[in-house]
Amino acid sequence: MDYTILSVAGKPGLYKLVSRAKMNLIVEALDETHRRVPVFASDRVTSLSDIAMYTNDEDVPLMNILDSVLRKENGKVCSLNYRKCSKEELHAYFAEVLPDYDRDRVHDSDIKKLLQWYNILVSNGVTNFVEEEKEDTEDTASAE
Repeated sequence: MDYTILSVAGKPGLYKLVSRAKMNLIVEALDETHRRVPVFASDRVTSLSDIAMYTNDEDVPLMNILDSVLRKENGKVCSLNYRKCSKEELHAYFAEVLPDYDRDRVHDSDIKKLLQWYNILVSNGVTNFVEEEKEDTEDTASAE
């Protein structure tokens, strides 16, 4: 991935970072509209590469989990209808992707959000979730 994928609190979907201004970020929606909007310092913005999920040992980066879903689904959108499936089906599916996840701290809504984001990313051709040189890029971006 050669750009940053962001989640913006209060705004549905995912966004890619297009540019930085003095007082805001310009982001583009990862959907069919590709609408560009400003995001301000008062908005809660999170890079997907900064998110991790709880396991019984160490937290696992979200990008690694997305990569596991990608391999399970052979690069296609999620085969599970996460909106209508039972709680048991949802957790059984997620256990195949991340067997050691913490069943007490990872909620149904967390799994559904992950699968929703996965579908958005795959539908928009974003499938390179794990990069080797990611740390260098993040250090440069945070120094600005």
